[in-house]
Amino acid sequence: MAGRINDDDVKAVRDAVPIDAVVSEYLQLRNAGGGNLKGLCPFHDEKSPSFQVSPSKGLFHCFGCQEGGDTIAFVQKIDHLTFAEVVERLAAKAGITLRYEEGGYNPSHQRGERIRLVEAHKAAAQFYVEQLDGPEAEIGRKFLAERGFDQAAAEHFGVGYSPAGWDHLTRYLRGKGFSDKELITSGLSQDGRRGPIDRFRGRLMWPISDTSGDIVGFGARKLRDDDNGPKYLNTPETPIYKKSQVLYGIDLAKKDIAKSSRAVVVEGYTDVMACHLAGITTAIATCGTAFGGDHIKILRRLLMDNGSARVIFTFDGDAAGQKAALRAFEDDQKFAAETYIAIAPDNMDPCDLRLAKGDEAVRDLVEPRTPLFEFALRQIVARYDLETPAGRAAALDEAAQVVAKIKTGSVQREVAVQLAGFVGILDQEYVVHRVNQLAQWARGRGGDRGGDRGSAPSGGRGGSRHQEIQAPAASSGPALNLRSPAHRTERELLKLALQKPALVSPAFDAYGIDEFTAPPYAAVRQCIAEAGGAELGVPETREYLVQVLDATPNDTVRKLVTELAVEVFRGKSIDETYAGEQLVHVRLRAVDRRINEVQGSLTRLGSNVAPDHLAAAQNEVWVLQQYAQSLRNNGAAAL
Repeated sequence: MAGRINDDDVKAVRDAVPIDAVVSEYLQLRNAGGGNLKGLCPFHDEKSPSFQVSPSKGLFHCFGCQEGGDTIAFVQKIDHLTFAEVVERLAAKAGITLRYEEGGYNPSHQRGERIRLVEAHKAAAQFYVEQLDGPEAEIGRKFLAERGFDQAAAEHFGVGYSPAGWDHLTRYLRGKGFSDKELITSGLSQDGRRGPIDRFRGRLMWPISDTSGDIVGFGARKLRDDDNGPKYLNTPETPIYKKSQVLYGIDLAKKDIAKSSRAVVVEGYTDVMACHLAGITTAIATCGTAFGGDHIKILRRLLMDNGSARVIFTFDGDAAGQKAALRAFEDDQKFAAETYIAIAPDNMDPCDLRLAKGDEAVRDLVEPRTPLFEFALRQIVARYDLETPAGRAAALDEAAQVVAKIKTGSVQREVAVQLAGFVGILDQEYVVHRVNQLAQWARGRGGDRGGDRGSAPSGGRGGSRHQEIQAPAASSGPALNLRSPAHRTERELLKLALQKPALVSPAFDAYGIDEFTAPPYAAVRQCIAEAGGAELGVPETREYLVQVLDATPNDTVRKLVTELAVEVFRGKSIDETYAGEQLVHVRLRAVDRRINEVQGSLTRLGSNVAPDHLAAAQNEVWVLQQYAQSLRNNGAAAL
């Protein structure tokens, strides 16, 4: 059983390892004033830094998620280690020899699992590097040379060679004191008929490090035709290697990524090497998996999400590359950085481009040119015949669903306007409306788009159509945009319904949930309806608000109801005139949305619309236009 680490040694480790130096291995820190530093919290998603580090006190604290503590607590949480494992890890970095108070210390038995697995990988990496100089590795050295990498390049990236025998590395690591169980757990060895054998044999080896610089896995490239394995073989999932959470080259690139607020995402190990040797020292690559959410979290902490941050993807222009670009675009909104795509001439990857045209061509390749969203949408649109109305409609329908996933309203609108140009639809507002409509539908229950969603706003609060918008789902929409006139008016109307229901009742109770375009407001509207309507608050009683709060489905909606019930009104005089203005504005926007929806549908269908359907739609538009004009002329009296 491991002994307890001496208290004086623990204190010595805390004093010897500055907390800002440790935290900086995981995220970028900037001056926060008063001697403190700030950055994006690694323990929860945020877009403005609320994570602060006090080097003088040796402490960190996040004002967003309330995580805090000293250097040891930080490493414990971020790397999921025990207290002893962290102290041992930091002690090794500081060159401190630890003393244990209970009995002798046997490193092979008492070191934490992560520490042991990292040490095994470090020893394996050194073994592979040494093997690259041997006669058997000539084929590996030739592979590197043919791709423009000399011995210095191989040394810089730690490239090595795994011997073709069955258990060369296994026997080597056994001699270093590692147990068979540790070798299997690490993924360096695997079970054979007579015991553990090497997982990697006869291959070129790239060490894969985490953000802190610890080697946690390997990427192995096939060299011989008689090797029946895959072209690239990576370390399997282990306690220290999760392929969705590692980026090859991040240990070498992180400082320059933080300094320049720029990252270049390539597809392979040799592409990372080519970029770095060409001067693009911010290049990184995924390890046998698609670029995803966990990778974004790593980059965001380094980029700090400032306005000038750039992420450039260098996907191939082939079908696989296009698919990868579309996947990346799906996660694009998780970045605050601007994202671009770079495709080399003849679809060459950075490694091939450097061989064919030199370092300057690689540097030129990754200069931001084509926004990722533009590339992704053009790939979708290109699959359709835009010379026909049906082709344009189909292209818009597919592409609009992608744009609708963008959560930031202003960005969504901008991209929708550009989509109109890609498809060749002159009516930009129709495309914007279509995207907005899809976004709202997707925020309904389970993203269900079934049912008759195209009808005009209903006059009743109990219609089945309204029940499709469930409050829990609706409340999970994007943040409210109070710069939006529609959102401001909807908010005022809800405040009136909660605080001064007599001013808006009974008209308010005839408003449908879908007349509130912001999903959180739609959720509040539904709660008022389920509580019995604003009419229940006439005369005003405390019981009315209690019933509305009781109807809330979760804490998020409950907090919004409370907020609206106490918030000051925007108007100076809160009377029947002011209330009528809010009622009219909300209803008028709903009517205008329906008119645009019907007209857009007719435009999209063109000559393909049936005569009876055309007549019905034209009549509906006429009726709605008359209603809208009456609202404009007569105000609340027309409701």
